[in-house]
Amino acid sequence: MPSLRYALVAYIESPPGEFVEGLRRELHPSLPHLAAHLTLLPPRPLQGSEAAALQAIERICGQTEPFEVVLGDMKSFIPTTPTVYIPVAEGESRLRELHAQLNTQVLAFAEEWPYVPHVTIVQMATQPAAEQALAIARARWEQYSGSRRILLDRLTFVREDARNCWVDLAPVSLGGSLVSP
Repeated sequence: MPSLRYALVAYIESPPGEFVEGLRRELHPSLPHLAAHLTLLPPRPLQGSEAAALQAIERICGQTEPFEVVLGDMKSFIPTTPTVYIPVAEGESRLRELHAQLNTQVLAFAEEWPYVPHVTIVQMATQPAAEQALAIARARWEQYSGSRRILLDRLTFVREDARNCWVDLAPVSLGGSLVSP
């Protein structure tokens, strides 16, 4: 049996999150619905128990005050991967710093790619499909008139129970302690 994978995310429940979820459904309706989110720790096995990981997350996040990020312009990771995303334009350094603090001890993992703070829109099967999705996503994002600001004050520790099926384990407040589930 493969080892369990865990991640730490910030769900985006504001208007930008609604935009992302709607755009995903438009671009790739057959994909399972995943909530819009920023990833602080990409999927990884733990170097210890879930309880130890939660303790580390609580300690680090409890010392980090909430902060805002602003989403930038639509981009893609082509040709590396056929993925369309929105990068973080403001607050990127705070996310990188928090990622570096969290990627230690029980949560340490040698990630396949450098950490790039972003919101994934869709990962397509091929580069041409991703290029087409990027063109549509750019046009939709240019038409979007809502705020691109997101307040990060709460993260969620998640576990992958099946492919593309993530279960929330514990919400964590920045500048505070674990939130009662």
